[in-house]
Amino acid sequence: MTDALDIDHLRQWIGRSEQATDFVTPQLVKGLRATLFLDIGKPAAGDAAPYTAHWCLGQPVYPMDMLGPDGHPTRGGFLPPVPLPRRMWAGGELTFIDALKVGDEVTRTSTIGDVQIKQGSTGTLCFVTVNHEITTPRGVAIRDRQDIVYRDVPPPSATPAAPAKPAAVPPAAQHRESHLADPVLLFRYSALTFNGHRIHYDRDYVTKVEGYPGLIVHGPMQAALLVEFAAKLKGAAPKTFSYRGVQPLFDGADFSVNANETATGLDLWTANADGVPTMKGTASW
Repeated sequence: MTDALDIDHLRQWIGRSEQATDFVTPQLVKGLRATLFLDIGKPAAGDAAPYTAHWCLGQPVYPMDMLGPDGHPTRGGFLPPVPLPRRMWAGGELTFIDALKVGDEVTRTSTIGDVQIKQGSTGTLCFVTVNHEITTPRGVAIRDRQDIVYRDVPPPSATPAAPAKPAAVPPAAQHRESHLADPVLLFRYSALTFNGHRIHYDRDYVTKVEGYPGLIVHGPMQAALLVEFAAKLKGAAPKTFSYRGVQPLFDGADFSVNANETATGLDLWTANADGVPTMKGTASW
């Protein structure tokens, strides 16, 4: 599979842009608040949406016959046609400038920023950086860099659920919340973001085809929970929030959202039931 990677061809996608427009509705805000364990309330025009509500807006919609076996759209179009079968959200950075509010017309301008090939413990990886600018009639609200990683199918002897070496013991958290990662939670977030990736809801697919021990909790949902936790602790959204996934988080058990104070803000992480970090982030004000 890696022989088919033509980095010069893939890098021709750098600079390509697309736009999408959508509206922040009370129903969307209610659904996202419920899914992120926030007070649902009765959102009305002008009320602030959750900080990562833009991840639910203007999502691409493809006909069923244009979906691949993993539930993602087939390769090509806006994103470069990376010939590696598995695609996941690896991390990114958010800059918060203005809140999205109920009733806002929101436009997302997306641009391919970079395409890089790297060698990882599971083989060849292709990283695609996408830069998004989220605007409302008031101006720029959010700048959002997303890092998408593509990889090959690991050999049958590989165990993707297990880290290559024992993870370091995480620090004790000054602030901590615990939630249950169950299939209903994953379904709700998939529905809100119109995400058809089968690893989040199809247990037969994720265990028998991709070889994981359970459904995988969305990286963006973990990041969204970290942002909301940071804002609750500090009373406002951070100016910047950087995050990266470090290992999969699976359904079927409690997981935690954690934070420690730093000189400039917070170190944050989600962790599985054993306390092992699954996503790490830093927030600064």
